Amino acid sequence: MIKPDIPDNEVERIHALRALKILDTAHEERFDRVTRMAKRLFNVEISLVSLVDSDRQWFKSAQGLAATETPRDISFCGHAINHNGLFLIPNALEDERFFDNPLVTEAPKIRFYAGYPLKLRQGIKIGTLCLIDSKPKYMDEEEQQLFNDFGAMIEQEIRSIQMATLDELTLVSNRRGFLALADHFQSSCQREQVSMSLILFDLNQVKPINDNFGHHEGDFALKQFAEVLRSVYRKNDIIGRLGGNEFVVMLADVGQELIDYLLGRFKTEMDALNKTINKPYVIEYSTGLARFAHDTELSLEGMIAEADAAMSRSKKGISR
Repeated sequence: MIKPDIPDNEVERIHALRALKILDTAHEERFDRVTRMAKRLFNVEISLVSLVDSDRQWFKSAQGLAATETPRDISFCGHAINHNGLFLIPNALEDERFFDNPLVTEAPKIRFYAGYPLKLRQGIKIGTLCLIDSKPKYMDEEEQQLFNDFGAMIEQEIRSIQMATLDELTLVSNRRGFLALADHFQSSCQREQVSMSLILFDLNQVKPINDNFGHHEGDFALKQFAEVLRSVYRKNDIIGRLGGNEFVVMLADVGQELIDYLLGRFKTEMDALNKTINKPYVIEYSTGLARFAHDTELSLEGMIAEADAAMSRSKKGISR
């Protein structure tokens, strides 16, 4: 058996999956409807919507299988998310990756597997719509196109969930999405007994930009600012737009020296951006930093309030 490779963007992928708040939730008709149709139309024993978590695959929808999850290291779907198109195994007994896999040698005795990688956005695959049977099968071109259509239906439903947690303009987490991610982030920090830091950012001149040059220019400034945030801060940091002109970054286990470095690098990148965008305005911002021990009793909203208070103090004499 060959275990599935871990994607290069695994940290970002897991953050995106967990931000959906879909793991370990009840079955939903909008997903079950598709898996029921797929099971019948393709005449297979099992049809699943499988989400690949850090160490397991969990089934949001399952037809023909009683299990709710299986280990990731024996999953077919763990392999499928490393592919761009359909992942097809006509006969697992003839495939060196799977012939001695427990899911092949024991129940459900997989022979045929077809997986459609579910894309949340470009490069981020969170799981699969998959078909499984205990007899070898082959999918012709027409069947593959139909299966692609079913997969696109599942992606559309997942994206409708995502839109509730993603800021559509800047493509970073909105307040709801940030709080959901940060709650998991804080729990991890508590378990590992590592400190947390919150940096609040406020764009200072968006209203004058909107008034003088139009809202499309204000939107442009917000999008550019978010893009620099994503480029400077690390993939395991949590970035969100709290609303209006306010953004936030949450970091774990970092000292003041690294925070100062990241803030300095961000300022350098923003200065470079302002020189290259060739606009009649400058994108200006203020920051507020608050640091917390792993066992802080403050809620996430309380932590944000602390960073906001630090920003208010800095605004009295410093504006970036």
